[in-house]
Amino acid sequence: MIDQALLDSAERIAREAGDAIMAVYAREFSVEEKADKSPLTEADQAAHHVIMRGLQSLPVQLPILSEEDAEGFAGVDSNGRYWLVDPLDGTKEFIKRNGEFTVNIALIENGKPVLGVVTAPALETAYVAAEGLGAFKVEADGQRHAINVAGQPEAASAWRVVGSRSHPSPDLAAWLEKLGKHEMLPMGSSLKLCLIAEGKADAYPRLGPTCLWDTGAAHAVVLQAGGRVETLEGEPLSYANPSEKLNPYFVVWGQA
Repeated sequence: MIDQALLDSAERIAREAGDAIMAVYAREFSVEEKADKSPLTEADQAAHHVIMRGLQSLPVQLPILSEEDAEGFAGVDSNGRYWLVDPLDGTKEFIKRNGEFTVNIALIENGKPVLGVVTAPALETAYVAAEGLGAFKVEADGQRHAINVAGQPEAASAWRVVGSRSHPSPDLAAWLEKLGKHEMLPMGSSLKLCLIAEGKADAYPRLGPTCLWDTGAAHAVVLQAGGRVETLEGEPLSYANPSEKLNPYFVVWGQA
């Protein structure tokens, strides 16, 4: 089922959603608050509708779990597959207008992200990956090149650790002390995982709440770039139980 045509279709849909987001980004917009206190803008909803229409138009019909319609998810199909979507990841960064927000589309199969597209419309950058095809960064001029994780830093080098701009964690200091010599790289949205995938950072500890749709697409990119995403217990981060919605704490490593 996974081929270049499907990856290209997912990228096209994500870019169309990004266009809808940027139309809102270019003007004044209102901000609402969801039940979980997270922000919601009309850009989230506009991107959601674009993605739903796009995925539903594909030749192979699969269930879709989107942040903006989680209650409407019908469950995985008979082969354990479903689309996992965050129409606008990093809404806080969108509101701040710092450009560090993304559109995330992932294909999950038996709990594993096997295809992922992450577009950053304000930065005109995208990351795409799929099993059997590899991981790629697409630049603003359309140039795409294969990306790979950096591997473990040399013994004398500092770890380059990605941290969240909008979600500081009180548990992070203890984790960093155990890690050793490091430097922090702040970044918003799923771009944190993408920095690992392209070798610009070495680790991303997420010791705070996230949802499946926050990580699925970029997780696929990390895997195909040679990295790993695992729980604090060392198990691969799984998407096999979408009814849970919340991820456990995890760490992204730029090494196999």
